Amino acid sequence: MTSNDLADALADANGLTKSDAKKFVDAVFAAIAGAAAKGDEISLNGFGKFKVKHTPAREGRNPSTGATIKIAAAKKLTFAPAKAIKDKLNG
Repeated sequence: MTSNDLADALADANGLTKSDAKKFVDAVFAAIAGAAAKGDEISLNGFGKFKVKHTPAREGRNPSTGATIKIAAAKKLTFAPAKAIKDKLNG
C-alpha cells in the first residue's frame, strides 16, 4: 500500500476528496517524522510505537576488498506493533 492508496481509502471511508485526504495523510507522516527527528517516541494506541534508536560507531569490512572500514554512528526509526496488530497478523 502506498500513501496514495492510503489517501484513497481515507477519502472513500470518510466522504473526503482525494486531494484533502492526501493532505491529511501527508500531514500525519510529517508530524511523525518531525517528532522522530526531535527524538520523541510516537505511540499510536492500538497500532504501535515508533522509536528512535541509536546505533554506535563500529568497524566493518568492505566485502569486495576485505579492508576494514569505520561505520559512523547513526539513528534509525523502529516500529513495534501493538498486540492488536500482532493478533490480527497471526490469525
